[in-house]
Amino acid sequence: MRKLIGCSILIGICILSKQSFAQISAGIKGGVSIPNLTTQSSNPLNTGYKSSLGPDAAIFGEYSISRLFSVEVDLEYSYQGGKKDGQQALPVTPDIAALFYPNPAPQYLWADFNAEAKLTYLMIPVLGKFGFDLGSKGAFRVYVDAGPFVAFLLSAKTITKGASNVYADQAETMPLLLGAVSWDSVENIKTDLHSLNWGIAGNIGLMYRFGPHSVFIEGGGNYGFINIQKDPANGQNHTGAAVARIGYAYTFGSGRSQVSNAEKKLKNPKVF
Repeated sequence: MRKLIGCSILIGICILSKQSFAQISAGIKGGVSIPNLTTQSSNPLNTGYKSSLGPDAAIFGEYSISRLFSVEVDLEYSYQGGKKDGQQALPVTPDIAALFYPNPAPQYLWADFNAEAKLTYLMIPVLGKFGFDLGSKGAFRVYVDAGPFVAFLLSAKTITKGASNVYADQAETMPLLLGAVSWDSVENIKTDLHSLNWGIAGNIGLMYRFGPHSVFIEGGGNYGFINIQKDPANGQNHTGAAVARIGYAYTFGSGRSQVSNAEKKLKNPKVF
């Protein structure tokens, strides 16, 4: 009877351990961000951006609800922006418009130079993560995650380089009598942009676990739903980036270790 009771208790421990899988993990990850500024507007001031390259890094915490599902919250430094090389549209200021009087001024001016918008955000994604183990020992794990984020603008600047004439038409047949203009400058545009953004992020990754330690690689992306410019005359762009990262995590909690310990005790029960 004592043996039966002891075995029953250990079986109950195994069942409860398998059902209450709660684990907490914490870690760091970092890599590259490949951002671009997209738009559905036809305004030439904010079209024609191409991808640039910058850093991406985060610390994160993850709460595992079961073997298949967990919730991850990141505190992420995210590089956003884009670049345009070659012909660019310029706004027509009142001083420039006066040069065309009594004729009407053009809607835009045109010049050839290189420009890059560099934006950095503190991004906080909340991601639902689904994953499953590979192999009999389950050392490898594949996962996919997705969820919303909120982002706070840290810095924003435009860097321009080059020198060229300024033209009143896109075909560059009507030069203004200004001569070659140098475009080398760095301009802080943070006050021109919304300080808050929100959107969606997601990743797919492969993890290798050894004891409580994990290393992983993942790739994914993010997209902001807010037009970042305060004034639509400056454009209507959305942030977005592809990301590639490597990372490390340490797992606290009882899920896997309790199941393992309970199974060991079940194989070699001790009678009280």
